[in-house]
Amino acid sequence: MSTPNDLRYTASHEWIRVEADGTLTIGITDHAQEALGDVVFLELPEAGRVVAKEEAIAVIESVKAASDIYAPVAGEILEANQAAVDAPESVNADAYAAWLFKLKPANAADVDGLLDAAGYQAAIG
Repeated sequence: MSTPNDLRYTASHEWIRVEADGTLTIGITDHAQEALGDVVFLELPEAGRVVAKEEAIAVIESVKAASDIYAPVAGEILEANQAAVDAPESVNADAYAAWLFKLKPANAADVDGLLDAAGYQAAIG
């Protein structure tokens, strides 16, 4: 199971990549996809939606269970990954390549409050 050092994480198993323009690319962690099993369905947020920190904004379903995906910080959804919706199994193939949505944070400093790789590893044991 990998936990890339260049990403931020949430206790609810989302990964966050800060892009050069300050936007965030978000997906679920390798740990999360492993726990879920074979992903069969994704429901992602619409572009333009304004979300609150820790708001349930998407759903991921596997053969085992359905789980909510949460906004790591408050902001506006810029884009959902239609390719992942069309091929949800891509999340299992590479959880860090199969991003789910992009978000413009309301406050860029909020990202500093997210877990780093070591903090996430400690959280998941």
